[in-house]
Amino acid sequence: MIESKLLICPTYIIFEYKNKKDKKVYINLNTYRNQHFLVESKCKKQFKEIMRNQLEDVEFKVPVEVTYKVFKQSKRKLDKMNVISIISKYLMDAITEFGCWVDDNDDIIKKEIILPTEIDRNNPRVEVLIKSV
Repeated sequence: MIESKLLICPTYIIFEYKNKKDKKVYINLNTYRNQHFLVESKCKKQFKEIMRNQLEDVEFKVPVEVTYKVFKQSKRKLDKMNVISIISKYLMDAITEFGCWVDDNDDIIKKEIILPTEIDRNNPRVEVLIKSV
């Protein structure tokens, strides 16, 4: 059982196509709310596959606190909760599906912390630190 782990989450998914241009789908509440349910499902599955190598064979010592830090690509204003809400949903479901803990309810996740946003033009991401309390 591990007591602390830093996970690096993408802020977008790229759908690769053979006969047309690849499509970049941002992971945020606005996109989630407006996209077709099949696209949303495909996005969540691809996110889970991206996170697989960081989560396989990991078992968290629970309960935990979760800290989020968004690294955005530009100085453009960002409502970070639009990003964190969906990243959190996808990630907590993936952690549960991979058996890293029993469930993602209030008994397991005791506290969630959101840190100030920073800019990283070359590597936009959300860093999620999960540690035992």
